[in-house]
Amino acid sequence: MLVGERRDLLLARLAADGKVLAKDVAAELGVSEDSIRRDLRDLAAAGLCQRVYGGALPVSPAVADYASRTSIAVEGKDRVAAVAAGLVRRGSTVILDGGTTTLAVAKALPRDLEATVVTHSPTVAVALLEHARVEVFLLGGRLFRHSAVTCGAAAAEAAQAISADVFLLGVTGVHPEAGLTTGDADEAAMKRTLARRAADTYVLASAEKLGAASRFPVLPFVDVAGVITDADDANVQKLAESGVKVLKA
Repeated sequence: MLVGERRDLLLARLAADGKVLAKDVAAELGVSEDSIRRDLRDLAAAGLCQRVYGGALPVSPAVADYASRTSIAVEGKDRVAAVAAGLVRRGSTVILDGGTTTLAVAKALPRDLEATVVTHSPTVAVALLEHARVEVFLLGGRLFRHSAVTCGAAAAEAAQAISADVFLLGVTGVHPEAGLTTGDADEAAMKRTLARRAADTYVLASAEKLGAASRFPVLPFVDVAGVITDADDANVQKLAESGVKVLKA
């Protein structure tokens, strides 16, 4: 089998099974594990998979630039946002992460809601201007353009003054084995910082993020109160079986 054919097979297996184990494919094709690992490394460099120990997982489409993500899974994000908005109680303090799903949450909040929203996303803060009774606190810091959020030392320091009821967390990958992941180390660190400032953290996970993975871990599932998703597949079943609370959107 030619190298190109082998890599096409790896991509097809990834699409069909949701993962590739280098050891199994190497045995099936009669080639060395090093050859398969090299193929996976090249596919990962091209953005076609996410390498993990022992093989690879599907790469999340949420690693695309912010403008592109506004047109991905819009209906699914709106369904997730509607459930998430219901977690924001009158008089409560909520932390809204950055990203297109949390932007949908901001727009889904009732116009007469009285609450406090803390966010490090300028786009989320602007979306809340029409909510006259929502007090908005915008955390400053270095702007990370991919997700249109602030992060870094200044943002993390500002977050230390927060005490919230709920944190609505956005990630790019939700996988039963790889966990909750995102594509940038600093952004992952900021998400962990914000999670520590809230009593409960809920993950916003539209269907395209289920079964996918990105490079940097955010939180273990034991540290979140639940995952809100519109997906209904084997990944959701595995999460539920492992004790993760799943809120269906």
